[in-house]
Amino acid sequence: MSASFSVSHQFPLQSLNTFGIAASAQAYVRVTEREQLLGVYADANWAAVPKLVLGGGSNVLLTGDFNGLVLHIALQGRALAGETKQHYLVRAAAGENWHAFVQWTLAQGYGGLENLSLIPGTAGAAPIQNIGAYGLEIKDVFHSVTVFDPRSGETRAMDAAACRFAYRDSVFKQEGRHLIILDVTFALPKQWQPNLRYAELAQALAEQGIAAPTPQQVADTVIAIRRRKLPDPAVIGNAGSFFKNPVVTGAQCAALLAQFPTLVHHAQPDGSEKLAAGWLIDQCGWKGRNLGAAGVYPKQALVLVNNGGATGADVVALARAIQADVQARYGVLLEPEPVFI
Repeated sequence: MSASFSVSHQFPLQSLNTFGIAASAQAYVRVTEREQLLGVYADANWAAVPKLVLGGGSNVLLTGDFNGLVLHIALQGRALAGETKQHYLVRAAAGENWHAFVQWTLAQGYGGLENLSLIPGTAGAAPIQNIGAYGLEIKDVFHSVTVFDPRSGETRAMDAAACRFAYRDSVFKQEGRHLIILDVTFALPKQWQPNLRYAELAQALAEQGIAAPTPQQVADTVIAIRRRKLPDPAVIGNAGSFFKNPVVTGAQCAALLAQFPTLVHHAQPDGSEKLAAGWLIDQCGWKGRNLGAAGVYPKQALVLVNNGGATGADVVALARAIQADVQARYGVLLEPEPVFI
């Protein structure tokens, strides 16, 4: 049984992308029930129309108007879905605000997501990007996801192995990009221990004299660090970290270190090295610089911002200029995190 859905035409998307880019959709449907999705895909009138699925718009860069149908996933709901001996299984509908959901889990007494506090976007987008911060990634606390497959018309569950998580990557950015996430379930530990692998977080807690932090204290500290370093998308349009930290071979890293001894790098378990993209950008002189109405945030070189009235093309031009400078100096190609549309 498919629910009826309401279509708006020439719908403004500026409030639906955290960059605040002014663009419009030829057609728009706000999806508040999964049956509405089934209805759209069962409707012959919409079968051939290009579709774009949007959540919080925190990982997209709109480069122009979308000549098709935007499906805005606004499914709501959060609950304890079950438990095992070791874990609480906590579920969020795809349209839930991510930060509000994290705060809710802490209020219920479920620790485990606190390191991912204040990340903009929705719960449904979290596994697509395998979001991560302060020593934690989604894959570390993931249980399963429910997806709708428009090609088969089926709804099914997928476990972590099926999602093929990697650094800022998953099957949903590869051959599974057509799948639409409906809800996500996390396995949060009953025997909670603070994750203080990230030195800046451990240091910030120590400076507060907190030796044995609670999940809420970890969350509050993460929030304070993020607010100090990163712009609020509600104030300055941005999509968080714009570039992935590039991964190079050990030999490549050694060669770079010989030339640039202060290179910031982190050894990976497989022998490769992850370089700090923000450091590379900063060294090329881009921190705080503007190109037209787009710029690099003065406090964090990884964040590109809309200083007001920037178009998608402005942001792309800035990103390309940064990529060219970093590649010319370090021989490393920076890969954007947001999806260009």
